[in-house]
Order: sequence, then structure tokens, then C-alpha cells
Amino acid sequence: MREKAVILLSGGLDSCTCMAVAQEEGRELYPVSFVYGQRHDREVDCAKRIAAHFHAAEHLVIETNMDAIGGSAITDAAVDVPEGDPDRTDIPVTYVPARNLIFLSYGLGYAERVGAAHLYIGVNSVDYSGYPDCRPEFIERFQAAADTATAAAAERGRRIVIEAPLQYLSKGEIIRLGTRLGAPYELTTSCYRGGTEACGVCDSCKLRLRGFAEAGRRDPIPYAAEVR
Repeated sequence: MREKAVILLSGGLDSCTCMAVAQEEGRELYPVSFVYGQRHDREVDCAKRIAAHFHAAEHLVIETNMDAIGGSAITDAAVDVPEGDPDRTDIPVTYVPARNLIFLSYGLGYAERVGAAHLYIGVNSVDYSGYPDCRPEFIERFQAAADTATAAAAERGRRIVIEAPLQYLSKGEIIRLGTRLGAPYELTTSCYRGGTEACGVCDSCKLRLRGFAEAGRRDPIPYAAEVR
């Protein structure tokens, strides 16, 4: 019997790659996605198509209201998504406070419910927008919390391992890995602004485009302007 894995599936390039990695490692796939008050729903639509592509055993979509907290261009329509700078060192306004902490907590509960031994998240600390909850220190500390937070670990000695397979890869390396594993990047979205065509100028689009250039491949999704 295959081990089960929960994958945080945003509909983006990195989480799609995590689905491919988990499949390659022989896991039974249980993706979880979130409607959390983000400014567009395209990423959830993409997540549903990616889950179907990988023949997920179950795809859980959780609704929560992180827009009630605000403080981010991703959840507050009154805050404009800025033009991106993939080389910035400060934390941008697109950071959503505590998002990965909340998503991992939901994912941990889901993993315990379905009996999964692995919980995948596509965080990256090389080519990313500077979010503090993408750093390896955060993953290490969440693992420590997970080891003491579940009945599975406390009563049955079944540790749920937090898997961050993309943590130390550049975006180009991630794309090369996903391409080798057959990740359906044509089904993904990365644009913070949403829309059927990616804007090409936000942080996420610029990082994505730079990654495809580094990997020597053409991004298969449409863009609003000829930016590639």
C-alpha cells in the first residue's frame, strides 16, 4: 500500500512541482487548496485542474477569511499589487501575514485525518519574494510543533513529516525538475493579479519568467504583454 501525502496545492508552479515530486516518490496524493479571501479565484481553478491531472485520491478545498486580517495586496483590493522586483531584499506588500503557518496547520489536520505520513509544501528560499514563512528555519520549527501537536504522533508514534523538496532550488532548477517529472505547467498560474493572462510584471510573474529563461524553456501560459 502506498503511503499517503497531503500537498498544499495553490495552483502555482511550485506546488504543482510538489505534486509531481510526491507522485514520483510513490505517494497517494491528497492535495488541499484554500479560498482565503485572495483577490482572484483563478489559482483555485488551476489547483482543481492540477489535482485532476494527477488523479488525486481526494482534493480538499478549504474556505477561510484571511481577508478579514488584511494587510496584504493579495487579500485587500484597496492595496495595489506593485510592479515586481525579483532582486529586492525587503518584505513586499504581497506578503500575507501567517499564511503558510495557517495553511500548514490545516494541512497537518488533514494529514492526520486521512492517515498521511507526509505533508508537502512548495516553499523556496533561493528565488522567492522574501517572505519569512518560506525560510528553512520556519519549516524546521513547524516540524517541531507538528511532532507534539497530533494524536498520531503522541499516541501512535506516527510522525507526519513536513516535506519541502524545493527549499534550496533556484526557480530554474525547480522548472527543470518539474519538466523532467511531467508537471503540467500549462495548467498553473503564478500571477498575483489574476486574469486569464498573466500580467508579466508582478514579483511572482518576474520570478517565474526568469526561472523559465534560466531553464532554457518557454513558459506555456499566456501573458498580457509580450514580456518573454
